[in-house]
Amino acid sequence: MNLRDLEYLVAVADHRHFGEAAAACFVSQPTLSTQIKKLEGELGVELVERTPRAIHLTAVGERVVETAREILAGANRVHALAHAARDPEAGSLRLGVFPTLAPYLLPHVVPALHERFPHLELLLREEKSPVLVEDLREGRLDVALMAQPQRSDLAEAPLFREEFVLAVPLGHPLGGDAPLAVSDLEGEDVLLLDEGHCLRDQALSVCHLAGARERRGFRATSLETLRQMVVAGVGVTLLPRLALRSETPAALVLREFSAPVPRRDIALYWRPHHPSARFFATFADTLREALPSGVEPHRDVL
Repeated sequence: MNLRDLEYLVAVADHRHFGEAAAACFVSQPTLSTQIKKLEGELGVELVERTPRAIHLTAVGERVVETAREILAGANRVHALAHAARDPEAGSLRLGVFPTLAPYLLPHVVPALHERFPHLELLLREEKSPVLVEDLREGRLDVALMAQPQRSDLAEAPLFREEFVLAVPLGHPLGGDAPLAVSDLEGEDVLLLDEGHCLRDQALSVCHLAGARERRGFRATSLETLRQMVVAGVGVTLLPRLALRSETPAALVLREFSAPVPRRDIALYWRPHHPSARFFATFADTLREALPSGVEPHRDVL
């Protein structure tokens, strides 16, 4: 048995398809199938139930996969320890970012990161926050940009505070000039993102505070969809400031809030015992220094 065989088995468990698992492991399907058979022969048990239409793990296969994941995570930590001991600024950094932040923040900060750490390879992954948390815990990511608060077992470096604005269609009663109070949203139907987006939870908190409600029968998967639905007059929505464009469509009205302004706080997270934890604090400093206008950096940290 070797680590590669365990990687093949875990890939089969994740994809439930030999061809897709082989592609994910960058080997041919016959190679992967042969190694799985070899592993089963070595262990003396059947791990995978093969049928013409589907692939399932046997009961013992499920337990073996669970242990295999722990072994592979441990092996990754061994490699990370060795890499961090050499030079944490000259390897690869697996950075996760959630979808309602990635396209609006990364273009501003990535050039500064490349300048500050010219030998660091950034491997970016865009996922919803629950996936990022799990990937951090399982060692598939090194750091992740997420909204506070997150799990207490993760280390964090607060980066910035981003305010929300209200987007309403032209002619809407809330489309005036004076700043809005959150209570002005009372009774409004608010367009929200689909389940799993942290921005949905943040917007729901504002709605509950204001007495607003979610627009029934509508769930968007991106901020662009929310923006276009507001332009079409379907409803109103909350947009983070970084997502605002320099040119706003004539049919879209953006309204500022008066204090206390609804907001989200963004931090960099990592596993506290990661061998490069000290470098991650420096990485967070660089992110904070490269922030675009429109957000409020956290200066009283680290």
